[in-house]
Amino acid sequence: MKTSNSRPSRVARNPFVHQLEFTLTEKIKIGLMSVTVFPVRLLLVSFFMLLAWPFTFTASLGRSEFVIEPQSWWRRVIDLCIRVIMRTMWFCGGFHWVTVKGERAPPSQVPILTVAPHSSYFDAIPVTNIMCSIVAKLESRSIPVWGTLISYIRPVFVFRSDQDSRRKTVEEIKRRAQSGGKWPQIMIFSEGTCTNRSGLILFKAGAFIPGLPVQPVILRYPNKLDTVTWTWKGPGAFKILWLTLCQPHNSMEIEYLPVYTPSDEEKINPSLFANNVRKLMAEALGVPLTNLCFDDREIILSRGPLRMYDYSSLLEFNQLMCRLGKVRAGVTAEELEELARRARKLQGGRLTVEDFTLFLNLPVSDTVKQVHGVFDQLRFVLSLPLLQHEDGQIDVRRYVTALSTIHRPSRSMETVKLAFKMYENEDSGEILEEELAVILEIMLGVKEVDLSGLFLTLGKPDTGRITYDEFYLYVQQNPHTLDWINFRDHPRQFCIQPRYTSCNGQKHKDE
Repeated sequence: MKTSNSRPSRVARNPFVHQLEFTLTEKIKIGLMSVTVFPVRLLLVSFFMLLAWPFTFTASLGRSEFVIEPQSWWRRVIDLCIRVIMRTMWFCGGFHWVTVKGERAPPSQVPILTVAPHSSYFDAIPVTNIMCSIVAKLESRSIPVWGTLISYIRPVFVFRSDQDSRRKTVEEIKRRAQSGGKWPQIMIFSEGTCTNRSGLILFKAGAFIPGLPVQPVILRYPNKLDTVTWTWKGPGAFKILWLTLCQPHNSMEIEYLPVYTPSDEEKINPSLFANNVRKLMAEALGVPLTNLCFDDREIILSRGPLRMYDYSSLLEFNQLMCRLGKVRAGVTAEELEELARRARKLQGGRLTVEDFTLFLNLPVSDTVKQVHGVFDQLRFVLSLPLLQHEDGQIDVRRYVTALSTIHRPSRSMETVKLAFKMYENEDSGEILEEELAVILEIMLGVKEVDLSGLFLTLGKPDTGRITYDEFYLYVQQNPHTLDWINFRDHPRQFCIQPRYTSCNGQKHKDE
């Protein structure tokens, strides 16, 4: 696969990972707070959350989920009580004051507030401050106590078990947004997932599809020690709660930026609308834009002995596949097997763009041409550099290998097994050394893989062939991939030498 120069070879900082490191002084402080302040704070937070429950339950009685009615005087009183209780709860949790900058536009002017970055469940603070609606999964309504609080703010529920969930959610957002301010404002966290605030990932289009003005809202946690970030890899939910309640004070800033009114072009192109708002918010935050999205997280967080070393080219490929409608959840193992079977029949035959579109059963488009161009290169033998002959033809087996990699990034051996089926000799079940090198180059996102050390260890340096069972057994016995694969820019490339040499530069005695 060719790697585009439009993106660095690595993402500067993985937005889905958060690691905490403490100094000795900080550890001592946390230890003291854990036995003194933490239990008191936890008790008070729990008390006020429970105290809010009867108020929210009473205010929700007899209220329609689909029609907005004028709020009676007693519901307005209860709403004020709930806000006071929730603010007291956050105060007891260490958020003694929350700095608010700018002015929030009224619902009649701006029905949607788009919020970023989304990095913690403490992002609920601005929601409880103004009691606006949010987009929430239906299952959250069943959470004891907290589920009643969520239901009270009249969220847009997402039915994940419904195949038309996305369409229905967008329709409900549009319906409320076009009500002229009758419904509460909808606060949408446009990133769609939690990150570590190192950059803004791609926004989902839901807040921008109605084509109405939105007000960007940015969140900051200017704390010396970041204990609030809760993302895909890092401290768990309870550890975040414990560490945050152990801090003497937790700072938070909420800034309402000027209302953004879309142009005519943005109204018909929600992606453009979303990206322009994202640029504005990133500039206000002083953070870079990251061309990653929610669906990229599993690729970046791939696990296993053959986990990706450099995922930049595979992320670009994944984005191209999303534009083709081949989202990760939409491709099954059976479909991958069928593609592999068809690719095997071609016996390595090289396909033009027209042939490739027939293989995919798709019309010719710019995106298909871009996907084809990713694999438009020819690799001759292992000992030669990677040569790019943009001859307009590709080996479709590489496409299937890459597709399998992005759809099951943490099940790499399944992709290897699929690739062996496409390349192996029918009689012996073996594939060539250079073919395995190409497979690993694609899966690991690296260049110029040299497997001479692997074949030397297996005692077959002269055959240049290997079966899946032999490779599988070797991987199980040597789970640290970088120890036995040599490639360009390897972290220990000066210790791992070419074929038949040892680390001190002397030739192997078997030669």
